[in-house]
Amino acid sequence: MDLRNQRVLVVGLGKSGVASALFLADRGARVAVSDAKSQEQLREEIPLLLDHGISVETGQHGERTFRDQDLIVVSPGVAFDVPQLVHARERGIPVIGEVELAARFLKGRIIAITGSNGKTTTTTLVGEILSAGGRKALVGGNIGTPAITFVDRATDDTWLVLEISSFQLETIDSFHPHVAVVLNVTPDHLDRHHTFENYVGAKTRIFENQGSGDFAVLNADDEACVAMAKGVKAARLWFSRVREVESGAFVRQKQILWRDERGERTLMPLDEIQLKGTHNVENVLAAVCVGMLAGVDPAQIRAAVAAFKAVEHRLEYVATVRGVEYYNDSKATNVDATIKALESFPGRIHLILGGKDKGSDYTLLNNLLRQRVKRVYTVGAAAAKIESQIRGAEIVSAGTLEAAVRRAGESAVPGDIVLLAPACASFDQFTSYEHRGHVFKDLVRQWAGGKLDREPATSNITGDRE
Repeated sequence: MDLRNQRVLVVGLGKSGVASALFLADRGARVAVSDAKSQEQLREEIPLLLDHGISVETGQHGERTFRDQDLIVVSPGVAFDVPQLVHARERGIPVIGEVELAARFLKGRIIAITGSNGKTTTTTLVGEILSAGGRKALVGGNIGTPAITFVDRATDDTWLVLEISSFQLETIDSFHPHVAVVLNVTPDHLDRHHTFENYVGAKTRIFENQGSGDFAVLNADDEACVAMAKGVKAARLWFSRVREVESGAFVRQKQILWRDERGERTLMPLDEIQLKGTHNVENVLAAVCVGMLAGVDPAQIRAAVAAFKAVEHRLEYVATVRGVEYYNDSKATNVDATIKALESFPGRIHLILGGKDKGSDYTLLNNLLRQRVKRVYTVGAAAAKIESQIRGAEIVSAGTLEAAVRRAGESAVPGDIVLLAPACASFDQFTSYEHRGHVFKDLVRQWAGGKLDREPATSNITGDRE
């Protein structure tokens, strides 16, 4: 793909947008960028772009900016159906995403991992397994490092382990993973995709360019995964924690087993997994499938899984303060993820819910609220909707995360759990789920030191497992 003197517009200046613009400029394209955020909001990015000869439009997506382009690269945070992009496609201008741009230049084999929940944990674990097996692995994508930054580092023997979101899959064309993994599909991002069927359709695109020499790894316990497998051309492998599968990884008598055309073998006991929650057993099973497909020795897979701890912001232990344990699951940005978080604890939970709503149905939480939750502390823009739908636990309207941590700390007694698992996006009060998680952890530490108390309190913090 020759980019010299091509007119290319990059829409959206998140991490992938900036990386794409710089990549394009370095390869001789005539690059412009457009972002609806203000010049002040983009004050850190603009000087770097201007230094590379890239023109910058801020505060709007001007209609004229989108005309007369040879290519448009859109960031995942920009909806694919905004009018400017619709009109550009009508004029015959190719519109792709950063992952698709990267795929046209990357060497090596791509492992693409998607799902409503568990993507980051599984992607990170796969990278650890491949590294333990002596493979050259680069880990990125939606996990934080744009795939485009790997173009100059990847070689023919590189394994590119990429977390891929539904937003990124909307804008692919030739993206071709050698191994494609779908962990689960439950309602999410309905504010963007509008219907669950559209969301499933976006996820299914991960398989569309695969052939018979590729592999599709799917969750045999997930109804949507089973349905989407019907049109897959790649060799299918399954993982399951409740049933035996013909090819893939499964659980029997508290052991993880692998089965393929050569037979069956026991890989490791479940109790070596350090991650909390049955959902993380599924994530491990998926990662085991990828490791076996990559030819990693089973003993090395076992060692990597046994050494693996929770990824930051995913059911992450923060501290024990005066006998109360605090957990950060800021990445629980949908209802299903919050359900999985609640299922990871037997009860006595103080749950912090809220943020930016994504068209979710919070009534799905009610059974677990009755069974395991003492109080719910609502925060953010979705608080009123959440309060109107949930039942089964006392509701405290906290408003802010700081107030929620303080009020939960005042109410909780030794043996209780304070859990941030918001079931919402973060963008009403925070810049990202990472930002929200870091603020939560800072607030817990302040609470431990008495800085959020009405009266100063003695710190009784027993450890930090970050």
